[in-house]
Amino acid sequence: MKNPLHVLYAIFEASPFVQTGGLGDVGGALPTALSRKGCDVRVMLPKFGSIPAHFRQQMESVTHFYVPLGWRNEYCGIELLEWKGVPYYFLDNEYYFRREKPYGYFDDGERIAFFSKAVTESIRHLPDFPCHILHCNDWHTALSTVYLREFYCGLPQYDVIRTVFTVHNLHYQGIFGSQVLGDVLGLNGVPAAADQLTLRGDVNFMKGALCYSDILTTVSPTYAKEIRNSYFGEKLEDLFNSRWDRLYGILNGIDTEDYDPARDQALAAPYDAAHFAKKKVNKLALQRELNLEVNAEIPLLVMVSRLTEQKGLDLLLRILDELLLSRVEVAILGTGDAKYENALREIAWRHPGRMNASLFFETALSRRFYAGADVLMMPSRFEPCGLSQMIAMRYGTLPVVRETGGLRDTVQSYNKYTGEGTGFSFANFNAHELLFTLKEAARVYREEPKAWRRMVARAMAADFSWNRPAQTYLEIYRRLVPG
Repeated sequence: MKNPLHVLYAIFEASPFVQTGGLGDVGGALPTALSRKGCDVRVMLPKFGSIPAHFRQQMESVTHFYVPLGWRNEYCGIELLEWKGVPYYFLDNEYYFRREKPYGYFDDGERIAFFSKAVTESIRHLPDFPCHILHCNDWHTALSTVYLREFYCGLPQYDVIRTVFTVHNLHYQGIFGSQVLGDVLGLNGVPAAADQLTLRGDVNFMKGALCYSDILTTVSPTYAKEIRNSYFGEKLEDLFNSRWDRLYGILNGIDTEDYDPARDQALAAPYDAAHFAKKKVNKLALQRELNLEVNAEIPLLVMVSRLTEQKGLDLLLRILDELLLSRVEVAILGTGDAKYENALREIAWRHPGRMNASLFFETALSRRFYAGADVLMMPSRFEPCGLSQMIAMRYGTLPVVRETGGLRDTVQSYNKYTGEGTGFSFANFNAHELLFTLKEAARVYREEPKAWRRMVARAMAADFSWNRPAQTYLEIYRRLVPG
């Protein structure tokens, strides 16, 4: 591209540096896809203490400065590391970021406000990067759009910048008491910002970005529609409806080079659609690893997920015993709320050889789950996009999903009359609808192997790469920066 767009992509986590969920996948993959299309994209995230040492040792110091935040004046360093052709800037402040995990501290509001302010302040310290677009993600970077307009307006380097804000999960908004407005954010003397950030007496970081950003996006077309009603809108539906003409639903992708069963070294036997028989080798190996009955004829149903209410664990727990009375095996991988972990542990204890509960997370094991399973269970109450169902289809494992958010956009439900489909789905958040759908999936696996194989072939051929989403983002950037 002769005159490339310069995009500063601010996010709180990015694979392979730091990741707690799907946000990290996006931070590690979308910038690469944008770069391949000629966009000059640079990623900015905190320099967390949990970043592996071999990455930290490769970082080069760029500059340092001080960030005014309320009554504070805090140090910030910028360190650079290039990954897959994309420059990653790490903002360094050991007091705020040298901790064991990214979230879960008493001062998260202050830490994240500092990061947001440091993102906007850093632009003036990168003279070789004339930023056109500031693209922020979720509540951790939401305040950057507010600070940009309220504190940097009138500066030549800043007035040309347009803002895009992506909602990855509306359930997490960054809500704090009203006292943070002045003491932490330094916005008590800015009436417009105070008004736009306040919701029902509290300060809501995400609401600020929803009001201040030029363009709003979320991570699937269906979720963009859902958040405009009260069931999914998390008390912000009126705001989305007022700005609907600036709201886009862009389906996330997955890194198809990383998630490739033909080259995945974690598997017992790599395979592709042309050598699908090797998937059976992975199934038998996984059954042995999990102490399940080793039998390729038994449908193996798995879940790879955070164990939270959002993911439909209440539905699954309600029907697991009845499901296990049929000839199936169930395996769960993930961590989460103690009540769900304890319940799964107890059910697995009562069904030895038929159920395994691996209540931890390990990346290599998750890949063996995707490769060895026949069915992936995702009965989510809501799911902005979801990546597990796309990864599962890439590995030839058919998903059973509830028709919500990105699950509805990515999984075509099996039609027994036409043979169409790439998985199975149910509409209502109802335990017995889930049970019926899981039993139907198991029945098709056992009794209609040709129909199952055709579905698997379609699922593996589906394009879930970042190419199309990256192109859509690029078109949005171009509309914001004409010429």
